[in-house]
This record gives sequence, structure tokens and C-alpha cells, in this order.
Amino acid sequence: MTEARLRTFTALADTGSVREAARRLYVTESAVSASVAALARELGVTLVRKEGRGLRLTPAGTVYAAYARQVLGLLEQGRAAARGAADPARGTLRLAAVTTAADQVLPELLAAFRARFPHVELALEVGPSRQVWGSLAAHKADLVLAGRPPAGSATTVLARRRNELVVVGSPALAAGFSLATTPWVMREPGSGVRATAETYLAERDATPPSLVLGSNGAVIAGAAAGLGVTLVSRDAIGTELATGRLVIVDAPGTPLDRPWHAVSGATPTPTTLLFVEHLLDAPGWTAPRP
Repeated sequence: MTEARLRTFTALADTGSVREAARRLYVTESAVSASVAALARELGVTLVRKEGRGLRLTPAGTVYAAYARQVLGLLEQGRAAARGAADPARGTLRLAAVTTAADQVLPELLAAFRARFPHVELALEVGPSRQVWGSLAAHKADLVLAGRPPAGSATTVLARRRNELVVVGSPALAAGFSLATTPWVMREPGSGVRATAETYLAERDATPPSLVLGSNGAVIAGAAAGLGVTLVSRDAIGTELATGRLVIVDAPGTPLDRPWHAVSGATPTPTTLLFVEHLLDAPGWTAPRP
């Protein structure tokens, strides 16, 4: 059960195609088939079955793929930890951040960190809340910058920064705002801000019309164009507020305090801790209270 076989199997699980898995791994299709067949023989179960022109995981294959991804993530994390233990300033740091944090919070931090520690190997994954927390759970990320960690997750909060969520809209729409009837523009499913907005409205028994847009930028642009109001981080709309394209709506119970969190797994790597020290030197970031 080699690392190469696990990588081949997870590539097949992700793509559902021997051809696409081979392209991703830069190997032949026969090599993919042989590797997955050998893994299935070793496990004593059928991992995939044909479905049309592609392949589908069996129930056993679905279960095993989740474990395989965690094993591969742990191996990567172990390599990063080993390099970092030898010299944190020459280690690897795999960051994952929600879209707003990646757009508004991280750029200056990363630029300053790169200037201080030019030999750290940096990787950044950007996605909705569900995706980045999933990457941390699967050991594909060393540090997540996002909102509050999911309840019950085996995580360690290493730093926090204030973050306010406000309801904003175009001046015309804000002037006639009604919680019950004014349309809302929403983030995509899996977004933490969308979940917060849905909870906010549900707690007030409000069911206004809504329009789902696919990214933080699209939601802000849609609100500025008058498509509806939206709940958004104040960090993301400085320019729009300054130019008057958006105004803050006097919605009941807002602004909402939803701090940014820098979160690792149970055992942060030395290079992760080096980045957290850099965070805590930046304005607004504080260590969590005991």
C-alpha cells in the first residue's frame, strides 16, 4: 500500500475517469488501472465499478477514499513539519482562507511575511468556509483563516482579529429597506457568511426574496447595482463605502461581530507557528484568551 497507489486511487476517485486520473498524474492509463487493481487486491474489496463511460466508487471505495485523502494529507503535513523542525524559516506553509480573508486580509500579511522569510515555501487555497475547514480536517492545510471553527472539530485557535458583518445596499435600496420585503443577494452554498445571513433572517422570521450569486465579488457588485441588500464583511467594502456605491443599512441587530480566526490542527508545524508570530505582530491580531 504505497503512497503512489494511494495518490492514484484518490485521483481516480476525484475524476471518475482512468484517462483523467492518468492526465493528472502524468502516467499511462494502464498504470492507473494496474495500481488501483493492486490496491483492491491488497484490501480484498472492490473499490470501483464501471458506470457508462466512466467509473464510480463502490461504497467500500467511497469510505476508503476519505481515509486515503487523510493519510496523504498527514504525509504532506509530516514532511512540512520535518522541514520546519530543521529550520522553520525554510519550511513549508499550506494556507487555506475563505474568499474575503484571501482578498482583504491576507495580501499585505503574505507580502510582509515573504519579505521577512523569503525561503518559506508558501501555498494558498481559497474557497468557501466548508471547503477550507474540510482541507484542515483532511490535513491538506496547515493553517486556516476564516470565521469560527466548526463545533466539535479538533482544531487550535492561534490568533484572532476583529471582523464586523454589516448589511449594505445601494443608497436607493437602503432608503426604503424593509427586513420582510427588500430582496437579498446571497453567497453560494457552503459560505459561512451565507449561513450567518440565513440564521440572521430566520431568527427574525423574515423570508425576503433572495438571489444567489457565485462569489463575494459578485455579491458586492450585485448589491451596488441595486439587486438587493447583502450581509458582508466591512473589510471587503472599504472602496464601495468611500465612493458611495454602497451604504450601511440600519438593519436590526447589526453589525454582527464575527472575528477572523487563524486555526491549525492539534499540532501546528514550526513554520505555521512562525507565520502566527508574524500575524500577532500585525495590527488588530491578538492571541486567543485562555
